[in-house]
Amino acid sequence: MSVRFALLGHGLWGAHHARAIARTPGAELVAIAARTEAAAARASHPTAVVVADWRACIARADVDVVDVVLPDDMHEEVAVAALEAGKHVLLEKPMATTLAGCDRILRAARAAGRVLCVGHELRLSSQWGAIRGLLDAGRLGRPLHVFVSLWRRPYRGGSEGWRYDRARVGSWLLEETIHYLDLALWYLESLGPPVAVVAAGNSKGREPGLYDNFSTLIRWPDGAHATINQTLAGFGHHQAVHVVGTAGSVRATWSASMDRTRQATALVEVLEGLTGHERFDVGEPSVLPLAAPSGELYELEAEIAAMVDAVRTGRPFMPPEAARRAVAVCLAAEESARTGREMALAV
Repeated sequence: MSVRFALLGHGLWGAHHARAIARTPGAELVAIAARTEAAAARASHPTAVVVADWRACIARADVDVVDVVLPDDMHEEVAVAALEAGKHVLLEKPMATTLAGCDRILRAARAAGRVLCVGHELRLSSQWGAIRGLLDAGRLGRPLHVFVSLWRRPYRGGSEGWRYDRARVGSWLLEETIHYLDLALWYLESLGPPVAVVAAGNSKGREPGLYDNFSTLIRWPDGAHATINQTLAGFGHHQAVHVVGTAGSVRATWSASMDRTRQATALVEVLEGLTGHERFDVGEPSVLPLAAPSGELYELEAEIAAMVDAVRTGRPFMPPEAARRAVAVCLAAEESARTGREMALAV
């Protein structure tokens, strides 16, 4: 029997969600809440019921999963309402714009006994997930350092320009940087929770939190650390991830003219067998073959398939508590950038 989805939001990214649901085996798109793109939703998905009010979708008896692709400031209210209506929830990141909001959603999921998944889709990537696979297999030794760099063109505005409205987006750290903070936390998960974060950011005259350029350093107790550098005022879409361990290192890159494309250059190179006393010539890295193409659209399709499996097994594809942790580190990093002080973490 198909897992039946209601999609809340049919803007640029919501439309990609709709297509991914429609093409995923075992998933069925039965309803769409689209306030400004209703005509496009009906034309693209004629078998789905299209309504303006998201509340009508979560009240439907023929819906198993509510897929929330709405502005950040709506995540808490909508996720809680869907869980209280007895639905499983797939929630775009961030989980919420505040920790109190995250905690309210987690309580609602526990009370309802329903699956809650948050869309940190990079964890489902053939490319970025391959790095975690190397770490889990011990091929890099104990991790010491993670470096993530993003260079991209400015944001699309979103419906009614919500992504440039601080009251709605919360912070661009929650909109984009959270992906890369979550990767770092995931890669260094075996070391336990981080202890501190320090950050700096600037922009072309935007209000605090809407940083065009942002850098942050996250520290772990034993000296391991992660650095995330992000520029939203560049061109194209180019991401790099470097991980160094006691026995190996890996370098991965993804590059394309834009983020939502199937035409990208993706590479993972790994050098193993390091001893800690390398000479200048340490050998050549090998190219790690990818099990599937890499990119945001592929990862979204993997996310929908993972949600179908999560409903059937009762196990989320990532712990929702990890999504809360990513929000906590983002908020601490923003406070550090605002005050110029290192912030202690309790996550």
